[in-house]
This record gives sequence, C-alpha cells and structure tokens, in this order.
Amino acid sequence: MTGREAAKRKTAKRPGMLRWMAYAVAVFVIAWIALQAFYFAQIAAWNFIDPQSTAFMRTDAARLGAGRPDLSIQHRWVPYGEISRNLKRAIIASEDADFVNNSGYETDAILEAWEKNKRRGHIVSGGSTITQQLARNLFLSREKSYIRKGQEFIITWMLETLLDKERIFEIYLNSVEWGNGVYGAQAAAHYYFRTTAAKLTPWQSARLAVMLPRPRYFDAHRNSAWLAQRAAVIARRMGAAELPH
Repeated sequence: MTGREAAKRKTAKRPGMLRWMAYAVAVFVIAWIALQAFYFAQIAAWNFIDPQSTAFMRTDAARLGAGRPDLSIQHRWVPYGEISRNLKRAIIASEDADFVNNSGYETDAILEAWEKNKRRGHIVSGGSTITQQLARNLFLSREKSYIRKGQEFIITWMLETLLDKERIFEIYLNSVEWGNGVYGAQAAAHYYFRTTAAKLTPWQSARLAVMLPRPRYFDAHRNSAWLAQRAAVIARRMGAAELPH
C-alpha cells in the first residue's frame, strides 16, 4: 500500500468515527433529558400522592436482605400534622436554620464546604440544605462526587419549583434516614423512644435532629457525650426555628 492510499483510507475512516461519536453523544443527551423528565414528573405527582420509598430505602432493603434476612426497612408515613412541632423545630434548628426563606441552596454553606473539601483533598462535606438532603435521599446514592452533587442541585431546583416548603418538609420528615434501616419520624420515634412522632418531647426531638448527619453511627453510639452536648445546644435553639405553613 502506497503512502497516498494509506492517507486516503485514514481520511475515509475519520467521517465514520465522527458519526459514531456524534451518535454516542446524542444518545447520552437524550438519555439524560429523559432522566430529568422522569424526576420532574415524579416530583410533580407528589403534590397529590405520597412517595412510597426512596433510593436510600431501596438500597438499604437490598443490603439488609442480603446480610440479615430477619431485618427489614422500618418506615410508616404519617401526615405533616401528626408530627410533633418539637421535632420540626429541632431539625430546622440543627440542619437548615433558614429553610423557610432560602431557595433550596445556601451559598455560604456551599462555599465553606468547597474550601473544606479542597483542604482534605476529597469530598467530605456538601453544605446541604434540607431540600438538598431530600433530593439525595429520594433519587441518588450515598456516593460523594461532584457529578452526583450537580444532579442534586438540579433535583433541588425541581423540588423547590414544584412543591411548597411544607410539602418538602413533610416528605423529608417521612423519608430521612434515622438509623440502620430506620426511615421517617414515625419509625424513629418508635425505634428510639417507643412513642409516636406526634408525642416526641423537646429533648427527644433534639436528640433525633442531632443524629441526622450520621444516623447509623449514632444508632450504634447512643450514649455519645457529643450527641448529648449537641442535643442540649439544639434544644436551646428550637424556640427560634421558623416552621413552614
């Protein structure tokens, strides 16, 4: 084969490769748009129906079923009005003091988390609001990556656009993880205190709120001195927490 013939063959292959790349990119874009449309439609439907499970619940159900067939997810939905105001105030005081007024994002918290991650050399903090936590729990994984964080931002915008604050908080209270296979305020109240979500006291509520960033750890370390000290701080702040209505 002469050099000219080799050059012609190489030139002929290039358009084919470009077409294949363009096709692959088009398929990826279409799949991504379809996924966002699915999230959007699902969230819109939650104005009228209650979510039955979350991505975290399904992952945990598979994990528990594989390792401990005798265990299962503990979860029972209760309406917003049947959840103690003590718990609502404690969670807002602990997790997102400006929840009622923010747009689902806290710029200062995000920037602070960015600086912390840079110092550590990997993602250790996300600066998440209540709405961002809900976005992650509902649809995403526990993996920490900037790609997942980007998707979390998009879902957060959808939640804030399609649902009001009270509905966002109601879904959060019924779906957030509170221990090994324990999800939602009703299951947590029974699991830790043998009571209902409606009857949680200020002290019980403060302890539950403080557990949220590391629920499985505090499930196994309920006598942690830090947990008790932090709960006391949150209990003092609860009175100033503004609830959605």
